[in-house]
Amino acid sequence: MGNKIISMMKKDRKDGSKSMRMNRSQRKLLADEEMLHRRALSMAIRQTQLSQRFDGSMSKRVGSTSTRKQQRTLSDPFSNAKQVPDFSLESLTVKKFVLVHGEGFGAWCWYKIVASLEESGLSPITVDLTGSGFNMTDTNTVSTLEEYSKPLIQYLESLPEEEKVILVGHSTGGASISYALERFPEKISKAIFLCATMVSDGQRPFDVFSEELGSAERFMKESQFLIYGNGKDKPPTGFMFEKQHMKGLYFNQSPNKDIALAMISMRPVPLGPMMEKVSLTAERYGKGRRFYVQTLDDLALSPDVQEKLVRENSPEGVFKIKGSDHSPFFSKPQSLHKILLEIAQIP
Repeated sequence: MGNKIISMMKKDRKDGSKSMRMNRSQRKLLADEEMLHRRALSMAIRQTQLSQRFDGSMSKRVGSTSTRKQQRTLSDPFSNAKQVPDFSLESLTVKKFVLVHGEGFGAWCWYKIVASLEESGLSPITVDLTGSGFNMTDTNTVSTLEEYSKPLIQYLESLPEEEKVILVGHSTGGASISYALERFPEKISKAIFLCATMVSDGQRPFDVFSEELGSAERFMKESQFLIYGNGKDKPPTGFMFEKQHMKGLYFNQSPNKDIALAMISMRPVPLGPMMEKVSLTAERYGKGRRFYVQTLDDLALSPDVQEKLVRENSPEGVFKIKGSDHSPFFSKPQSLHKILLEIAQIP
């Protein structure tokens, strides 16, 4: 009897020790995530302060408030950010990811993905498109997709001749990586469209959102979110949703602290690049390796619309994230991380 009690006491101590180790590990993970969030928040506050000092950055708003196709569906299977799928870093010929944000966002939105890719031994690069994030260009002066995408194009131009990268474009950032794929197909190993505007030749990025926002013509005439940077008697130059609309469209599954970060970081969207018909050729864009990541709880770009994009402009592979809103880098970062690693490994 005494031996049994001693054995049970040892087991209890062992279980308690294991539990304490798990708790310490979980606390460290939470502390790491909190530190990352504070850094991103600090950057966003600085960005807001810069933006407020720059008179042109905010104008008066009107109104109120393939043949080898692969398919995968993921929820968020990892219990913490340290767990990653098995993969061989040495086997990857391309280790550099260039992360391109969507409308109103900036490089700040990728902070969780940057951290997880770096932990996996990869090299993530983020860019602020013209008039976005820390790029203090007045959005009212950005009238073409070429101007809007200039920071991305300049980065690709600076790459050594033989170096390739994997592009990731979120939302309307899909138009920028399509433009880049047309310009530099030899520098892009793969292009990943993340709930993005994977447009066809002659299509406008805005057209992809017509189901939610109405036709481009109607939006230009009636939308309450338009910005008239050159005066009410001139065509609108940009748009920006009110905070409540943004929360409902983009962040319906995102953590509150990431929504708070976005609310002080989002900037107006230049209208010209969104309304421009994109010219894409089979000889250049058509030879690129494209992959699409669908977000299945998305209220900005519905799953049906994303499915239509995939049917009409078929990519090499399709991946799906369950429970993700239009901002999977916030709502499902572990699932997104896993997909990026999986696509990087496809030969």
